[in-house]
Amino acid sequence: MSGADLRTEVHQPDGGVVLDRLVTEDVAAKLARQDPTLWGPEAESEASIRLGWVDLPRTSRPLLAQIDALRAELREEGLDHVVLAGMGGSSLAPEVIAATAGVELTVLDSTDPHMVRRALSDRLDRTIVVVSSKSGTTVETDSQRRAYLKAFADAGIDGARRIVVVTDPGSPLAELAEREGYRTVFLADPHVGGRFSALSAFGLVPAALAGVDPAELLDEAEAVMPALAASAPDNPGLALGAALGAAHEQGRNKVALGEGASPIRGFAAWAEQLIAESTGKDGRGLLPVDVGAARTSTPGWGDAGDDVIRVSIGAPDDAVPGQLVTEGSLGALFLLWETAVAVAGRVIGINPFDQPNVEEAKRAARALLDAPSGEAAAAEEPVFADGAVEVYADATLLGSARSLPDALQALTRAVPDRGYLAVLAYLDRVGDARAADLRGLLARGAAYPVTFGWGPRFLHSTGQYHKGGPPVGAFLQITGAVREDLAVPDRPYTFGQLIAAQAAGDLAVLRSKGAPTLRLHLTDRSTGLEQVLQAAERVRS
Repeated sequence: MSGADLRTEVHQPDGGVVLDRLVTEDVAAKLARQDPTLWGPEAESEASIRLGWVDLPRTSRPLLAQIDALRAELREEGLDHVVLAGMGGSSLAPEVIAATAGVELTVLDSTDPHMVRRALSDRLDRTIVVVSSKSGTTVETDSQRRAYLKAFADAGIDGARRIVVVTDPGSPLAELAEREGYRTVFLADPHVGGRFSALSAFGLVPAALAGVDPAELLDEAEAVMPALAASAPDNPGLALGAALGAAHEQGRNKVALGEGASPIRGFAAWAEQLIAESTGKDGRGLLPVDVGAARTSTPGWGDAGDDVIRVSIGAPDDAVPGQLVTEGSLGALFLLWETAVAVAGRVIGINPFDQPNVEEAKRAARALLDAPSGEAAAAEEPVFADGAVEVYADATLLGSARSLPDALQALTRAVPDRGYLAVLAYLDRVGDARAADLRGLLARGAAYPVTFGWGPRFLHSTGQYHKGGPPVGAFLQITGAVREDLAVPDRPYTFGQLIAAQAAGDLAVLRSKGAPTLRLHLTDRSTGLEQVLQAAERVRS
């Protein structure tokens, strides 16, 4: 494809003033040259080691021969079930790539023991596991790696030969892989941040092993590089970035992402992380609202308030005026959105390449896991129980509420002015998939957007915005009883204890910031989830 094939339809909310300024300042050309001064002196140090993504369509080419050689080996050995153990930037792009191509890739981005156990029991004899972590220390990924190695050992399989690693050079994971003799190690460009890594080894290796042609993605992206480097008003990345930044300046700081008539699947989930982690900090930022394949004219699209920007990935919905449209091949869209978000960061006045608040929930979770067993076991008591659902909240929030519908109603009434409601489900996103329906149910008639995230997956995505962005969120956390726990090999905790600590740590940080929070614990997942869904249907915003 050529640059002209990347279709964007962008309406400048300020009449193009910001776009004209960006053109005059030669921002696009400077970004193409990887100029780290674009985001100010405070961001320059970080930006200087985070701009490798600009050239990935070319610099990732040497990976292709290595990938092809490994694919041939795996085919010969009958290893055709690819599992990706990764979080955030290490999992979201390959999931989109595989789904769009229609190939199977099992993405294990959870510490829920039910989800982990299901993955371990699926075609183990034909499984190759891609362990993907930029830092090499991601606790979720390390725990999944340990679980697979034990499962392979129990089945009499040489586990080291079933592990493929994607990580940064010199990371603890790279050193471990060399020491233990894992099958293959792909060293990624260390000058590319996780959420900008779609066209690096992190995005390409898992999807390619599953059956996607990675060269095609790079070709699509490289074809639009000249258009994205041009200092001109018709530069689609510059125009989209200017529109997002200008809208933020005018108080429209929420971005509803809907997937229109397009063969691309799940792109909004990838864009959600890119936008939230890049812009949600210093009390500012753009809140992405992933509404998936919903159409823009439906209430569940998050079509609420005058502070929402509506963006269609693919063909637009003619019933909604003023929406922004981005349409093109997947490789081109990856590069377009990375460019636009980097540009928007300049307009908003933040560093798009750091994530200063992500560690807060991680530290709180580690403290719970490291606490003496007695202290770790001590938990707050529910305010009340309604059937299979225990309700935890501050008495000030609940007031006299003593039923599940009333508790949900109390939380929706506590959403701040021009705020949002976030549903955070620390559950099994396969077995408890219906939890995702809560977003649409709670968004009906609401005067604010409603987001949804699977925990702990969202901690590597919108979790940054929740803690570093504008303090106008209210949070519904859902946890579930564990039917059959699973040990994390060679660690003093189980997967059930790990996900519980991650949920508790995240909730503690949100509470410490004064956010309205409601936690619902399902003592029986199936029955409790049905209760919550029924209660959500009765909520009136």
